[in-house]
Amino acid sequence: MNEVKEILPGILIEGLTKTYGSGSTAVQALKEANMRVMPGEVVGLMGASGSGKSTLLKCLGAVIDPSGGRMSLGDQVIYDQEWRVKDLSQLRRDRIGFIFQAPYLIPFLSALDNVALLPMLAGTPNGEARNQAFQLLQELGIQERAHAFPSALSGGQQQRVAIARGLVNRPPVVLADEPTAPLDSRRALGVVKLLNDMALRHQAAVIVVTHDEAIIPTFRRIYHIRDGVTYEEAGEGREIPADYTP
Repeated sequence: MNEVKEILPGILIEGLTKTYGSGSTAVQALKEANMRVMPGEVVGLMGASGSGKSTLLKCLGAVIDPSGGRMSLGDQVIYDQEWRVKDLSQLRRDRIGFIFQAPYLIPFLSALDNVALLPMLAGTPNGEARNQAFQLLQELGIQERAHAFPSALSGGQQQRVAIARGLVNRPPVVLADEPTAPLDSRRALGVVKLLNDMALRHQAAVIVVTHDEAIIPTFRRIYHIRDGVTYEEAGEGREIPADYTP
């Protein structure tokens, strides 16, 4: 009899806590954070300012140290009351892609080299890194602008380059912090469609922090965070028309 292989969550957060300071001045930013995101899934994360969502993203991205709990990426436990990974910079580089509210492209590098820089820094030969970068730009429909500098790109094109940069090392986890904030509703929906397409294609688990009402109905699952505690709800999961482009 063939065994059915269990599909592990791409992201699993269990009882995560984070306290800033100590004693009478201590602030508990995360009290009980729990999340599960499967490979190929895009999940929304919502919360008011100061609710703990940025702290949660920074903990998962290995930017700050949690105070307790457990985090796993696929079959690897990365934190269990302490970091279980020796090299956090390598973890961020190889296993976690970041997409920010602003593209933060390097102005004196072409779109292609903005994307290729990360694998180059990881030791990939320049030619191979540029080939990987061009392939991603091609998948995102922006290959004709590969040699343009950021100043010559539209806002939507810059965001596509930023998405390519976040995916170039084929990370199993992508953290997107308000990626549609600078865009109008049509382009915002286009970016979410791209994230969904790329998540499925590369089987990445994606968390999107957002306040954007235009994209909220597209999520099949949404986590809310209030006072450092997460709550899951089912989303509408509305399909995005194919002609939406950023």
